[in-house]
Amino acid sequence: MKPSPLNRRDTLKSLAALGVAGGAWGQNLAAQNPLTPLIVGVIYVGARDDYGYSQAHAQAVAELRKLPGVQVVEEENVPETAAVQRTMVGMIKQDGATLLIPTSFGYFDPHILALAPKYPDVRFAHCGGLWTEGKHPRNVGSFFGYIDECQYLNGVVAGHMSPSGKIGFVAAKPIPQVLRNVNAFLLGARSVRPGASCRVIFTGEWSMSIKEAEATNSLADQGVDVFTMHVDSPKVVVETAARRGKMVCGYHASQARLAPQSYLCGAEWNWLTACRTFVTAAQSGKPHPNFLRGGLGEGYVRMSAYGAMVSEAARRSADTVRAQMLAGHFDIFKGPLKDNQGKLVLAAGKSCKQTDIALEGMNYLVEGVLGTI
Repeated sequence: MKPSPLNRRDTLKSLAALGVAGGAWGQNLAAQNPLTPLIVGVIYVGARDDYGYSQAHAQAVAELRKLPGVQVVEEENVPETAAVQRTMVGMIKQDGATLLIPTSFGYFDPHILALAPKYPDVRFAHCGGLWTEGKHPRNVGSFFGYIDECQYLNGVVAGHMSPSGKIGFVAAKPIPQVLRNVNAFLLGARSVRPGASCRVIFTGEWSMSIKEAEATNSLADQGVDVFTMHVDSPKVVVETAARRGKMVCGYHASQARLAPQSYLCGAEWNWLTACRTFVTAAQSGKPHPNFLRGGLGEGYVRMSAYGAMVSEAARRSADTVRAQMLAGHFDIFKGPLKDNQGKLVLAAGKSCKQTDIALEGMNYLVEGVLGTI
């Protein structure tokens, strides 16, 4: 029977009191019978049914369970604090996990980086972190997807569907992945409506329903009529915008059932692609993948189905760009491109491929985005 989170934590305290050595335990794990199943520990910062980030991972894990020779243990609602270290150690020592997938951005530094050297035979696959050769342990890997491709497509649809040309973005923190999404959303809208603007509010928290509702209402009061977001659970933004009679482009997973009359389309993750890569490497004894990235073409991200209210023109525009992205013939960020302070950030004739490492450090909002970092 799978141990409960409470039992895992209590047992961990007992082990700590007895002075169990992490390194020796890790060596024992490496010597397990190859016929035994691979035990994968997955950790979520939120609830598995949050209509957002954690649910997108949970959907992938449900498929992961179906793979031969794989067992999964999960724990949800684990904060980005020392609590995640206790959960990871519990999964290693109690459950025998040799592949951990801690999914939240804040789990990486310092928590994964603190434990990885202590458990060299355990593989850590983190979502969103930036693994660096020569700096980070080789038993740590980073995976993420180019979901700004889907946010660009969200923007194309929003540009067609917005009566005012005022679109809005409720965001958590101004880290590079979030800024890429904000910028891509506006650039997509401007590709079909050059005068469009995007108002963004940063809540400062990955999950804070009160702030998310306040931000959505504030943007609606400013005339925004199409919303998207980058917070852990889009549920509050989607439902609040729908109550205000606004349209929504979703994020992480599909929120269509929450607001069927308001949902235009959405940017979704397909985390199974990356997770399966880590599992296959672990089962075969191949080196741990340290840096995995992919977009629409690689099956890391996908679009939600169009809502019934999306116009034929919007569908055609978005489908045309999507086909170019799938063929590898489309760059979101190309010059001349200025930030919203008037500084040239990408010269004319220059463009950034999705694999360009410079995009991993994006620290600006593009011209037309109304907001500050």
